[in-house]
Amino acid sequence: MRRKTRQTIGALALAASILALGGNTPPQKLRYRIDAQHSDVHARVGFFGIASKTARFPAISGGIELDPAHLESVKLDVTLDATALEAGDSVTLKRLKGPDFFDVEHHPQVRFVGRSMTMTGPVTAVVSGDLTAKGVTRPTTLDVSFTAPPAKASGREAIRLSGRARIDRTEFGMTAYRLIVAKSVTISIDTQMLPA
Repeated sequence: MRRKTRQTIGALALAASILALGGNTPPQKLRYRIDAQHSDVHARVGFFGIASKTARFPAISGGIELDPAHLESVKLDVTLDATALEAGDSVTLKRLKGPDFFDVEHHPQVRFVGRSMTMTGPVTAVVSGDLTAKGVTRPTTLDVSFTAPPAKASGREAIRLSGRARIDRTEFGMTAYRLIVAKSVTISIDTQMLPA
């Protein structure tokens, strides 16, 4: 009888341990990679106060890591090949790639690394992180929207993310042409991400 009692107590203790472990399951990390062929990034800046100039970054890589139950701990990486940027005309392109702006010879990449996300709705959020351009890193926030609630992501389907950030170009050492080119630059991202 005592032996059976001890066995019963042992079984109950084991079951309790398993249940306790089940209550502390590790976060479910879902990883997605950027599908460059179905993604687009461009930057727009005011010109002469009445028009605007747009640069496009066709070479984009990176991805996102998220836990649907803990979206605040998101990791977002968007890396742009600045040497491949495109502009509306050859003069603008040469200036953008030159030392006055992106200086692609010495700084071939532009990169945003997001480290936290605050949901503002089922499919909208603010991602906080750092933007690096021309060798300078500054804190930056990205207003994003998903085509479907990230809290319901399964890791099997593609997800689409759109984002917008506004920066002061002079904070990244791009101080040329202040009289004709605005300081504020709007960066827009539209990217499809596939399960990694």
